[in-house]
Amino acid sequence: MEKNEIPIIRLKRKSSLGPLLRGFPWVYDNELVLDRRTKAIPPGSIALLHSSECKPIGLVAFNPKSKISVRILDLDPEAEIDLSWITDKVRHAAQMRERLYAEPYYRLVHAEADGLPGVVIDRFLDIVVIQPNAAWAEVMCKDICQAVVDVTKVTTVLKNTSGRARKMEGLEGDNEVMCGTLPKDPVHVPMNGATYMADLVTGQKTGLFYDQRPNHAFMAGLSKGSRVLDIFCHVGGFGLAALAGGAASVLAVDGSRPALDLAEAGAVQSGFKGLFATRKGDAFDVLADLGQAGQKFDVVICDPPAFASSKRSLDVGLRAYEKLARLASLLVKEGGFLCLCSCSHAADIAKFQTASVRGIGRAGRTAALIHTGFAGPDHPQHSQLNESGYLKSLFFRL
Repeated sequence: MEKNEIPIIRLKRKSSLGPLLRGFPWVYDNELVLDRRTKAIPPGSIALLHSSECKPIGLVAFNPKSKISVRILDLDPEAEIDLSWITDKVRHAAQMRERLYAEPYYRLVHAEADGLPGVVIDRFLDIVVIQPNAAWAEVMCKDICQAVVDVTKVTTVLKNTSGRARKMEGLEGDNEVMCGTLPKDPVHVPMNGATYMADLVTGQKTGLFYDQRPNHAFMAGLSKGSRVLDIFCHVGGFGLAALAGGAASVLAVDGSRPALDLAEAGAVQSGFKGLFATRKGDAFDVLADLGQAGQKFDVVICDPPAFASSKRSLDVGLRAYEKLARLASLLVKEGGFLCLCSCSHAADIAKFQTASVRGIGRAGRTAALIHTGFAGPDHPQHSQLNESGYLKSLFFRL
């Protein structure tokens, strides 16, 4: 597209330029002049953002259907948002991961923090899974795929459309094989001394959660010789890492039978058969049942889905975290360890810690916070975007 063909989006007079110039990557719909012309611009279009005084700020991705109407792409108004531009971003992201990890199993691109707003890419050796969670990424998904292949030389690229953010962008569409062939079996992923089984086709999100890797490792260091309870275990989560760290046994609980099947297969593949047991059920019900049965564990981990996915659900979510902490605390032996996690970006670390400590206290337990963990370095936090620091893991000794 020629520069004179690029649509122009303008800030309202009262909109502040300061945050944008300091690196904040979004502009909300109520900060823009949204007249009939701008509302007619197709979602995912590349546009030029102007100040209220009609001075160019930079190139942006525009979506009139989203509350986040503008995502900053480049503060150079003369930049070209094309395959070469995307390839540079992917290469920059890949260079850091190659320094961090000996093997190519990691999050390759973490959206805004890697300069590709709304784009999530996870790598599994020679396969990558792309989640285009913003309209511009959906429009340019073929270029993103090509950039990834050019940089990483992977043989298979899968497009995953399960991201919750896509609904807020007004996006539809099905999963797709963009390059290569669809894997017939779960992929073996080595991590923290265990082997995880990732279903890249029908599994949750991209098939595996890499973000908890450093927290799995910390917990594994507490688990030698321990009896471990892993609640919301997904495909093995903390439980397999605990066994790799020398745990005596693990009981893994999840509401998904397919996830538990993958967890059990990972235990076998890792050489932990006989030490890893599973139980399907609602986490709160299972915790209550175990408490009534007088069960006690040396280490208990709760890694639930987001209970507070938005500000609107924050109060309800914090009560759920408090209840989870109370029920889990009752199952921890004297001197044992409790790990409580939250992936809710709406619940900041202070609110989540307060809810967790309140739940522990309601269980009649006292606790010392020994470690606070966050997402691994392949999930970098954008310096101006609190939402990118979504993951919190609190480790207590009771």
